[in-house]
Amino acid sequence: MSKTSPGHFFEDYQVGQVIRHAIPRTIAEGERALYHALYPARHALYSSDEFAVDCGLDGSPMDDLLAFHVVFGKTVPDISLNAIANLGYAEGRWLRPVWPGDTLRAESEVIGLRENSNGKSGIVWVRTRGLNQMGDAVLEYVRWAMVRKRDPAAPAPETVVPDLAKVVAAQDLVVPEGLDFSRYDFDLAGEPHRWGDYEIGETIDHVDGVTVEEAEHMLATRLWQNTAKVHFDATIREDGKRLIYGGHVISMARALSFNGLANAQVMVALNAGAHANPCHAGDTIRAWSEVLDKAPTDAPGIGAIRLRLVAHKGAAGELPLRDQAGAYAPEVLLDLDYWALIPL
Repeated sequence: MSKTSPGHFFEDYQVGQVIRHAIPRTIAEGERALYHALYPARHALYSSDEFAVDCGLDGSPMDDLLAFHVVFGKTVPDISLNAIANLGYAEGRWLRPVWPGDTLRAESEVIGLRENSNGKSGIVWVRTRGLNQMGDAVLEYVRWAMVRKRDPAAPAPETVVPDLAKVVAAQDLVVPEGLDFSRYDFDLAGEPHRWGDYEIGETIDHVDGVTVEEAEHMLATRLWQNTAKVHFDATIREDGKRLIYGGHVISMARALSFNGLANAQVMVALNAGAHANPCHAGDTIRAWSEVLDKAPTDAPGIGAIRLRLVAHKGAAGELPLRDQAGAYAPEVLLDLDYWALIPL
């Protein structure tokens, strides 16, 4: 009997199946430094204990996307080890901060299946929860991936496509307990712009670009224990190139958004997302954001802002999105819709 596993293939999944993912991960303080070494992340709440204490917290929590990547990485051996691509996200919410010393694990439920017309692969939808050492959920999200079939002749499962919300309702956003922006220090945060300074429909070019290297991508996938074959093995794809991990693009774009959105401190919901085109080593990532919506919260001094974050590899100053046929322009890497908390 083989001691090794080739991972799950499309025909191995059933709607309603619950998977408890292996290898819980204890988050050390040093991972903050690694995260900030990988990305130009500068949001003050995640950089300074003193700033976080002045905002009502006990200290600086781990970056929201760091927690997301750790939980996501737990799911890869069971969900996307044999994926062709990770396609999208919906109904994501951060439910409580992750602190240095927390141990995270993940559980996923299969909520949808649809075989592709070529009979060689299919789409798998899962709802994933990240849990800490006390069993409390720290985040939840839905994602879907295109997964290879082991045997193209295997019968297709019944098609079930989940009905997913297009946006997390503002009243369902979770503000971290104790968070208070009524004494917010805009000088230390880096920009003066507050909730009322942003207009729905406004577009912000984040100006800077970062060229992605193989070394940093490989460090990121190993750090988050993301073992998807397309990120490690250059022989898996016909073009002979390793795909840059999609989470790497998300974090790079979010970090670049500091220029213009330095006070959009806390990510609280992931409404939708698509990895529009592959990213490879040598690509230069740039980003822009569009303000989609705004909402008040019950927390002192805190508003919510809904943002569309687009990462692209176009020229500086260009804001490509779709071509004349309505498809994503080839320069577009990421189209992400999220809610963040910002001082009023």
